[in-house]
Amino acid sequence: MKPARAGAVALALLAAAAPAGAQSLRWSDFRDPRPGVASSTPAGTGPRAGGFTTSGGARLRLVQRDDGVEAWVDNPLAGPVEAMLHADEAVPGSDPPLPARGTVPAQSGALLARLPHARPRLRLEAVPGSPNARPRDVEYGWPLRTGSLRIQQAWGGRYSHADDANRYAVDLAAPAGTPVLAAREGVVMQAEGGFPDVAAGGDEAPGDRANFVRVLHDDGTMALYAHLQRGGVLVEPGRRVRRGDAIGLSGNSGRSTAPHLHFVVQANRGMRLHSLPFRMFGPQGILRFRETPPDDAPPSP
Repeated sequence: MKPARAGAVALALLAAAAPAGAQSLRWSDFRDPRPGVASSTPAGTGPRAGGFTTSGGARLRLVQRDDGVEAWVDNPLAGPVEAMLHADEAVPGSDPPLPARGTVPAQSGALLARLPHARPRLRLEAVPGSPNARPRDVEYGWPLRTGSLRIQQAWGGRYSHADDANRYAVDLAAPAGTPVLAAREGVVMQAEGGFPDVAAGGDEAPGDRANFVRVLHDDGTMALYAHLQRGGVLVEPGRRVRRGDAIGLSGNSGRSTAPHLHFVVQANRGMRLHSLPFRMFGPQGILRFRETPPDDAPPSP
């Protein structure tokens, strides 16, 4: 389902400190281009003081005022998110009219809309990254501490690289526990390391959630390093990393059939994550990815 755009309003947001105890953003499924969607309390019971959290962790906070209700979005990430607030029915007197849309800075809150004393059912979407990202032509470093190269799935891979968010992703084969290196300098925006690996012949079934590190670059683009092993995140959100710094350990978490690193560069484009082509220098020199995997390369998620 695509987010509604008719009547979307770019809003000049009022910054505010994020509330104490704001939850860390969890990555629900790195293949989902809309990682943060949630609904409010059932129709007829809200809005009210308090709020709810999207599956991505951005939180809608509703504050009662004498003249109505303020809808705030709190962003716990160490990087910006773009948020959009919807109502399932018309809300006369909303300022601005819903859907209201705006960018919430890192680790802060922003006022998205002022609502009358009505009782609409609300829905919040939140997508990592600024819509104003301006990608630069940068050569990325090899993101694994290995001297070998095996690409299990390249750009446009038939298994899981057909959507906008992952069209230009690459899956790099690596034994579990291989150090994952930052391919470019930036700030750790998100990290999740608590999901189990897929156990070969074990009791744990493949999960929907992959451990990952997301690094925000200074041009607004973001690199995602996914399928890390449980406990394999070596950096905290907010830390600045340099190219070549160890940020995690490769693994087999999430929807994965074999240990590997899923690497992709993304930007927020219209409340959707889009992958971007990139240049990379590998162990044997410049890599030239192509849109379909070689016939002899087995698909891997």
